Amino acid sequence: MSKAIPAGNALDGANYLSHTKGFLSWAFTLDHKRIGVMYLISVLTAFFFGGMAALAVRLELFSPGTQFMGQDTYNKMFTLHVALMVLLVIIPSVPAAMGNFILPIMLGAKDVAFPKLNLMSYWLWIFGALFFVISLITGGLDTGWTFYTPYSIDIDSASAGHRFGGVLPALTGAFILGFSSIFTGLNFIVTIHRLRPPGMTWFRMPLFLWAIYATAIIQVMATPVLGITLALLAVERVFGIGIFNPALGGDPVLYQHFFWFYSHPAVYIMILPGMGIISELISVHSHKHIFGYKFIAFSSVAIAIFGFLVWGHHMFTSGQSPLMNIVFSAITFSVSIPSAIKIFNWIATMYKGSISLNTPMLYALSFLFIFSIGGLTGLHLGTLATDIHLHDTYFVVAHFHYVMMGSAIVAMVGGLHHWWPKITGRMYNEFQGRIACGLVFFGFNLTFFPQFYLGSKGMPRRYHDYSEALMSADKLELFHTLHQVSTIGSYIQAIGFFLTLYYLLYSLKWGRKAPANPWGGRSLEWQCTSPPPFDNFSEAPTVGDCYDFSVLEWDEEDQSYTWQADAHESGGESSGH
Repeated sequence: MSKAIPAGNALDGANYLSHTKGFLSWAFTLDHKRIGVMYLISVLTAFFFGGMAALAVRLELFSPGTQFMGQDTYNKMFTLHVALMVLLVIIPSVPAAMGNFILPIMLGAKDVAFPKLNLMSYWLWIFGALFFVISLITGGLDTGWTFYTPYSIDIDSASAGHRFGGVLPALTGAFILGFSSIFTGLNFIVTIHRLRPPGMTWFRMPLFLWAIYATAIIQVMATPVLGITLALLAVERVFGIGIFNPALGGDPVLYQHFFWFYSHPAVYIMILPGMGIISELISVHSHKHIFGYKFIAFSSVAIAIFGFLVWGHHMFTSGQSPLMNIVFSAITFSVSIPSAIKIFNWIATMYKGSISLNTPMLYALSFLFIFSIGGLTGLHLGTLATDIHLHDTYFVVAHFHYVMMGSAIVAMVGGLHHWWPKITGRMYNEFQGRIACGLVFFGFNLTFFPQFYLGSKGMPRRYHDYSEALMSADKLELFHTLHQVSTIGSYIQAIGFFLTLYYLLYSLKWGRKAPANPWGGRSLEWQCTSPPPFDNFSEAPTVGDCYDFSVLEWDEEDQSYTWQADAHESGGESSGH
């Protein structure tokens, strides 16, 4: 491979942002970087609206009784929050946004394997999102994001207008989003198999690529099951054919099996890419070779496999046989093994490392704390005796948010800060970044940690009210206090995210120009300019050990890491870890 010394900032010259101009040049672009940026903007927009719905739900629960929305509106609001966050934000955030931008550059490739399919995936996401907007206009969605029957099959007394409004557009939108997810997964699998450069073997790939690869396998194998299930649900709702509705001779538990066969692997579609980001953040910002590379790589594949075997633990109270409950409970604990492997190897990586407590690293440390709590509280829900008591309580809400929002979103935001200089060519305000991370971390834990106690004391989830008529005065006082603390925490968290939005947008115009390698990264994306050229590399990049940081040295004048001269002469290899 030819030598590739990282150049500096490319904002004043040719780069992917200035290659062509105009709306159509973006709307019909085949450049993976522009598609990744469009995904990022779209996902963050959905994140804003989903977050606003969450704040409305928390405000309603601040005190007992009805505050400003009735029961039906409350059901629609929390359904809107979860549907937007799961289907439009967390599932596509890292693979579609970060993956699209970073994956080909990490491989030293000019683009993904199928650029036109990549653009089609993005527009399918847009069309799927539009159907959710239509759902809001035509009555809203109040079934919960799971679309459980019979809530989604109210056809006996429904008018034709109601039958085709609300739920049906949402089902159609989720169906379309499934195709977007499948096409993205196929694209990434082929790209990683076929476009790796000479010298990049499977065990020289960055761990972020391993995580994206495992995620893509789940997307391709599990998403069709959800698509077929939602199509059957739509057929039942429109034509009254009994499939899942017991009033028509259908089986609602069958729907739960189909839904969770996809939706539990979907949990790992959400969390695996975040784990890949954390592997990069901890190694780069500890300036230390990743510990246990192969164990972390294989653990991503193991999580993907185990994810297909444990869907039944969502159905302990659904009437399935006691034997199946025991089997699913036992298998559920197996998922903790590869997850623990990652945690222990990340901690070992930091041991005696030269840790930079900058914004990306603070988000990585926040992830370790939050994900550990989320994983450990999952043991209570995987154990039959405790799950029966905790099922459908706020304990489940807290656990879900610790794993999904507090881990997947925190990892995504950490990755956004890590690659922001590469994406935009600008540096953000580091002090404000640390403050915002602290607000998000503190606000998140203040929001959701009290909910573990709420759930253990019997507070059901999805309830609009917890008034005195429903419980004793002592329990009402406890619930009131904990809900108030939780609501205050949610608004502190929101302040952190709004501060993040402010300084990132501010940096686009007034931020310091970013060097090619501000953090000291070793993978190939740090061997091109910031922002990258249209074709990613002017020369073929040097492939070496992507976690060997001994070949880099700090350049005080350029405020960037550069290659040591002897490292280039030896092809970028070094024996020292």
